[in-house]
Amino acid sequence: MRRLLRPLLDPYRRYRHARVIHAVRVSLGLLATILLTTGIHLPHGEWASVTMLVVIGGLQHHGNIGKKAAERAIGTLIGAGVGLLLVAQQAWLGMPWLTYFAMAVVCGFFSYHAIGKGGYTALLSAITVFIVAGHGDNPITDGLWRGVDILIGIALALAFSFALPLYAVYSWRYNLADALRDCATIYGRIINGQSVTDDEHHKLVSRLNTVMVQLRSLMPSVSKEVRISMTELDAIQRHLRMCVSTLEILGNTRPDASDPDAMAHLQSALKAEHRLIRVQLIGMARALKSGASQRLNRPVELPSDSSLTAPVYSPLDGYRLLVRQLAANIDEMRQRLAKTAPRWNI
Repeated sequence: MRRLLRPLLDPYRRYRHARVIHAVRVSLGLLATILLTTGIHLPHGEWASVTMLVVIGGLQHHGNIGKKAAERAIGTLIGAGVGLLLVAQQAWLGMPWLTYFAMAVVCGFFSYHAIGKGGYTALLSAITVFIVAGHGDNPITDGLWRGVDILIGIALALAFSFALPLYAVYSWRYNLADALRDCATIYGRIINGQSVTDDEHHKLVSRLNTVMVQLRSLMPSVSKEVRISMTELDAIQRHLRMCVSTLEILGNTRPDASDPDAMAHLQSALKAEHRLIRVQLIGMARALKSGASQRLNRPVELPSDSSLTAPVYSPLDGYRLLVRQLAANIDEMRQRLAKTAPRWNI
């Protein structure tokens, strides 16, 4: 049975086919809301389907769905309560102008709080007021049924979010692995004398910058899913950023690539460091992708003559110090990944 389900249980395959899985899950969720609300003849059952789309339609990562569902539920309860009060006062006093004025004031209050923290909840509260109350002329029973339909939609959205969940930590892991491989590729181009101004090099650097932005946006969801602190995730991100920045400096300070003697001397002098950096980068990428995190615990030491305090007598010495600093930064990144592996390796 496990062999049959392996394509669905394998994190990397789920990451590769995340959009398909998400689309199927939302479709099944919508079908469930339609069958449930029509099967038991709930009035205004379409609002359950609308809520399903609002909660999980545009959110594929499990860490975001729970937060949005909670915000949606709170906003729905607040909006439904206010909407029912407005309907009640309209039925009691029968003064439409007062209802319109009260709705405008209430929604203005929600809009004030819609900018900033908790803005999604405030906005949904304002929307739900109109869903439940209309312009104040909706029957109270209609308002109650619409509120019930929305809560049913939230419950079903949460239930389907737990069916084959798509964790943000998968995207974080595999994007970080790809970024480390790109760093290894760029470093290989630098030490082998390949051009750092051609389109291929710029394409790699641009892809790295894009991935770093994506990793930053994933961090809050990853922190909630696997309980890694934002401080620790930010430290890993900082090491990656330092690695990319150092590579950019190395590409612009290396000896003239057209001088074969200079490049041969450089490769000979830094042979141990070159091998260490590539092994570390590829090793971290493989550990992140395969989940074999034990490889991260293998300590790797710089050559005994690697000293960051060595005096600088020539541009080549400065280049060597940058290479060694890059190796030290990568090793610190490896240690942090090893430390957090029990949490992200799910």
